[in-house]
Amino acid sequence: MLEEVMVTNRENGWRLDRFVTEIVPNWVSRSAIQRHIKEGKVLVNGSMKKPSYKVKAGEHITFEVPDKPAEAEAQPENIPLNIIYEDKDIIVVNKPAGMIVHPVHNKKSGTLVNALLNHCEDLQGIGGVMRPGIVHRLDKETSGIIIVAKNDMAHNSLSLQFKARSTEKTYIAIARGRTPAQGQIVLPLGRHPVNRLKMTVLFDGKEATTNYRTLRHFSKIASVVLVKPKTGRTHQIRVHMKEIGHPLLGDKLYGKAHQDEALGVYRHMLHALKLCFNHPRTGKRMSFVARIPEDMARVIKNLYFLEDRES
Repeated sequence: MLEEVMVTNRENGWRLDRFVTEIVPNWVSRSAIQRHIKEGKVLVNGSMKKPSYKVKAGEHITFEVPDKPAEAEAQPENIPLNIIYEDKDIIVVNKPAGMIVHPVHNKKSGTLVNALLNHCEDLQGIGGVMRPGIVHRLDKETSGIIIVAKNDMAHNSLSLQFKARSTEKTYIAIARGRTPAQGQIVLPLGRHPVNRLKMTVLFDGKEATTNYRTLRHFSKIASVVLVKPKTGRTHQIRVHMKEIGHPLLGDKLYGKAHQDEALGVYRHMLHALKLCFNHPRTGKRMSFVARIPEDMARVIKNLYFLEDRES
């Protein structure tokens, strides 16, 4: 399908590949976009340009949107689940670190969805074939609480609650350095223009607000922080904590993970501790807590040991 879009003042000066990335569907990779530009499948006012070309307000970008590849249905797998609560409409799970929530193009098995399909036989098709029942996500290395819808009614209700920000999410994190007693971080976020795996602060990004309160300082080494994001942007807590000078311990994208291994840290120290929401059928306000995992508890114990040794 051939599309034509005019560059606005907002995008003036953007690289051509970034501009196209922002407007094509997310199943089109950045490498595919760059290849299409080089092959002349993306034109600026009818002319070929390099991916690094800086677009100007008023220019017309013509490009062809490839068809979305067909998605195969996710398959059930006998993977143990740590179930906190379950009824006929919802299931609340404590997701372990290292497990991705739903299948992606390069990983089709071993996900939370594969485990859920084995546990809930009639989950397939609710919310999409690759993400059945999923209404919110956690990063692969983030552990903790996640709620899944077991029918369309619950999926619609929970999706609306997350969109309206009427749910309450609380995380516990271990950050590098001595964090302030409390604070609010308000910085807009967007996809990094070069490294598409990362998010970054962009003046024209999506609004993002994170509130935090320090629970415990361990000298100047690290701090245990309670975090309450008001918005739910990708990598929000991780990027916001980095921006105030306190990246999460073990964060391979935004911190100095190799320096944290001496503390027994092998993934970013972030755990979804608590989730509050209205039950989709009864409307009753519900609140659930996911126990802190052993690896995080062990890191806190190591920090106590280091602090005692320094004193």
